[in-house]
Amino acid sequence: MASSSTPPPPSEPKSFTAMDKEMLNIGGTCQYLTCDSYDFLPFRCESCHGRFCQDHRTEAGHKCAHAGEWAAKRLQQQANRTSSPSSGPKPTVLTASQCSHPQCKTLIDTLNAVGVACSTCNRKYCLRHRIPEDHDCKNIIPLGARQSVRGPSQADRARTALGKLKLWGKEKQAAVLPKPKPSTAASRAVALNQLKRTAKGDEKVPLEKRLYLHVEAEANTTTSKLPKGAFWYNKIWSVGRLLDDAARGLQVQNVNNRGGGEEERLRIFHVEGGRLLGFGEKAEDVLGQGNTIVLLRGVGPVSAAA
Repeated sequence: MASSSTPPPPSEPKSFTAMDKEMLNIGGTCQYLTCDSYDFLPFRCESCHGRFCQDHRTEAGHKCAHAGEWAAKRLQQQANRTSSPSSGPKPTVLTASQCSHPQCKTLIDTLNAVGVACSTCNRKYCLRHRIPEDHDCKNIIPLGARQSVRGPSQADRARTALGKLKLWGKEKQAAVLPKPKPSTAASRAVALNQLKRTAKGDEKVPLEKRLYLHVEAEANTTTSKLPKGAFWYNKIWSVGRLLDDAARGLQVQNVNNRGGGEEERLRIFHVEGGRLLGFGEKAEDVLGQGNTIVLLRGVGPVSAAA
């Protein structure tokens, strides 16, 4: 007896040309007006942000409405990366700072030379003097250092130094100035001629403008390789310029042009005049041939000597 169950209907054959709907989520249709080709990996235009097939992937191929926009942005980004990160002007000779070493003239913080900050003395140096031993860091007073509470104040130190200076100046005057006697002018002329024979200076200074002086460095306030010497200077110079040249002659550290307090400034004491000279005074107005000047540090401004 035959079975009463009916066999299942035959399944419809699958078409190999029909595309699965899930596959349609991959890729996209070319957006060129006359092209509807489907591409699984379409190309994206970075200028108009459209999707195109391989034949129309270039800006010229699909006649891009924003042609060249992507290239311009790329060039602008490269220019921004290569330019300086700071918005200010590039450092030049006029805007750059100088190495804090007293005998170094190297400009730092420029495109060619970087400045290295010393955390001990709070100053910036070139690569040559960046090590503490190279700029004598242990003997430099740090910038911005707080004054000791137990120590004397700056005013007290200035008054003490000024009192010693006046007393020392009187002793020097007695030793330098000859006593009044008939041969005073002759003895001074002999001493001046001897000074001219031993003095050193800039050969470019004319003979008629040379001012011959005895220069000393006070040992208690300054450190110099040469304690004293005989030099000539241009009498039309200011006292400030004369001081710079005298410090170079005796190899005394001079930081007057770099700011700082009076405790680091060099001053000129005129022995014959018995007073400190101002930087702006003219040499020929306050000094005479054969006079003696002394370089001192930390004695306070000129007004304090009054």
